[in-house]
Amino acid sequence: MTIDLPSLSPCDALVAVMVAVSCSDSTIRTSELVAIQRMVDHAPVFASYDDDRIRPISQTVMTLFEEEDGVDALFGLIRDALPEKLFETAYALACDVGAADGRLYEGEVMMLAEIRDQLNISRLHAAAIELSARVRHMTV
Repeated sequence: MTIDLPSLSPCDALVAVMVAVSCSDSTIRTSELVAIQRMVDHAPVFASYDDDRIRPISQTVMTLFEEEDGVDALFGLIRDALPEKLFETAYALACDVGAADGRLYEGEVMMLAEIRDQLNISRLHAAAIELSARVRHMTV
């Protein structure tokens, strides 16, 4: 089966990265969905984004995850849509989604590694972004 792949806006690509992390462990948790919605509602990069796009972008990601080369296709779409200056932003948003429920699951760890690789995030910058996400999601 071939999927008709949409073209994504830069903000769609950021949403796709966040959804990919949430879907990566086969369980989309409420805390992750709330985190995605919160970031779309409040992050400056999404200031003019129509959040009605979240659902169709999420469906595209989930459909691609079911395909044999779907993850590769997803990252092709993301790299085509996302300006390089937003690569680290994408990784930061992905880390925040992964950390939203208080722990990282194996699938999420592997997806974050894939995002780092696909978006050429340096290990030093990735470590700083990961630490930042971890401390923002600490509980007492």
